Amino acid sequence: MTVAIMFQGTGSDVGKSLLVAGLARALANRGLSVRPFKPQNMSNNAAVTPDGGEIGRAQALQARACRIEPSTDMNPILLKPQTDLGSQVIVQGKIWGNTNTNNYWQKRHELMPIVLESFSRLAKGADIVLVEGAGSPAEINLRSGDIANMGFAEAADIPVILIGDIDRGGVIASIVGTGELIQPQEKKRIKGVLINKFRGDLNLFEPGIRVIEEKSGFPSLGVVPFFKQARKLPDEDAVSVQSKQRPVIKESDKKGLDEKIFISVLLISRISNFDDFDPLIAEPDVELTFIHPGDVIPASTDLIILPGSKATISDLLFLREQGWDIDIAAHVRRGGHVLGICGGYQMMGRMISDPDGIEGDVRSIDGLNLLSVDTVLTSKKTLTKVSGIDHLSGEGVFGYEMHVGITTILSSALHTTAMLNLEGIDDGVCTNGGRISGCYVHGLFSSDSYRSAFLSRIKNREASSVSFENEIDQTLDALAQHIEESVDIDQILILAGYK
Repeated sequence: MTVAIMFQGTGSDVGKSLLVAGLARALANRGLSVRPFKPQNMSNNAAVTPDGGEIGRAQALQARACRIEPSTDMNPILLKPQTDLGSQVIVQGKIWGNTNTNNYWQKRHELMPIVLESFSRLAKGADIVLVEGAGSPAEINLRSGDIANMGFAEAADIPVILIGDIDRGGVIASIVGTGELIQPQEKKRIKGVLINKFRGDLNLFEPGIRVIEEKSGFPSLGVVPFFKQARKLPDEDAVSVQSKQRPVIKESDKKGLDEKIFISVLLISRISNFDDFDPLIAEPDVELTFIHPGDVIPASTDLIILPGSKATISDLLFLREQGWDIDIAAHVRRGGHVLGICGGYQMMGRMISDPDGIEGDVRSIDGLNLLSVDTVLTSKKTLTKVSGIDHLSGEGVFGYEMHVGITTILSSALHTTAMLNLEGIDDGVCTNGGRISGCYVHGLFSSDSYRSAFLSRIKNREASSVSFENEIDQTLDALAQHIEESVDIDQILILAGYK
């Protein structure tokens, strides 16, 4: 019998991913062999697995919490939104096809055997599998053919713990209401509740816990205080990035802050792999702002970053609709720095062509003409981990590539050099001494030495003491301790069938 337990939420963004990561590290610290699993995920923030597949970023972080390499079985179905109604479907790490919302919901029951196959394979040799749901089981309009929540729990015959987010309010109603909306046999499968993101005096919430237990019949397994260090771990959903309303730095605010490096990241509509910027945010002398649609790129910006995109052509059109192309051109004239990563790199070239309609009806579009390159989108997807050196500094870099398309340097290009050398092969381009550059490598800034060299090109600075990769592991350990102190882990193990 597979030892497993599933964590479902009363809604999206209640902290399921973080709690599973913390519990995974806590159990790994106890010496257990732990595996994370999410049947179906929807995110444009993905990670490359060692076998050349892709999964949701949250499952990659959870694998790290377990101290194991990520695998495609940890997230067999990944939906990557390309439009409001359409997504690219990744099945066991590879492109399965593109689908619209209606078509997918009609066919998703066909994917259950694949999901169960991955779950069974992953569970072999594991002491326990921690399963994460998606959204809420109370979305009863989506129950038919469900593979993400109760549909999977029933098929795999595993118990469920329900998570409620007290920080957003209405946690009592959301938990009790979830129990009332789901089917009686599904309600019996819920063995307890966790209250997440609590702030304040727990004594004041004790009557609330009693009401939840009495009205829902679900015993409380713990109240988890708000974990402030969560901001140091990668976010999975663009929603979390979009909600970070960082103040825009105005020119007048920069007075007396000459040591700071001001970075503006364009929040395009289909932004992907936005955890690329977490190492920059961690630097004490960096002020990084996500520029929201309708906002002007501040003139005080030192570096503009064009991030990855799941729909490069439509996001280039979106960028122009915001007037950001004009802001970028003015920024370049002032001597500012620009970096494009993956889709952003493609946008910076002379032209993007899509002869096979990979992204839609627009077959070609002029780029921003900041780099002398052309890109042709192709159906073949590059998914690989990479390492090498930065040509300008000689510092080591590592990361991964995840893209469709081939980018070539124009024969007429002047003053253009390769940005990186990856295992003997030149990658990316730069000009103006590295002031304008682009490449396909995600995760570049996780390399401490490269990040320091790159920022020093923008402004003279002392190298910081930030060790980004070590900080992630330290944060996971702190999260595990946080969970140990607030959650009845022994009871969870009993419910899962381990004890």
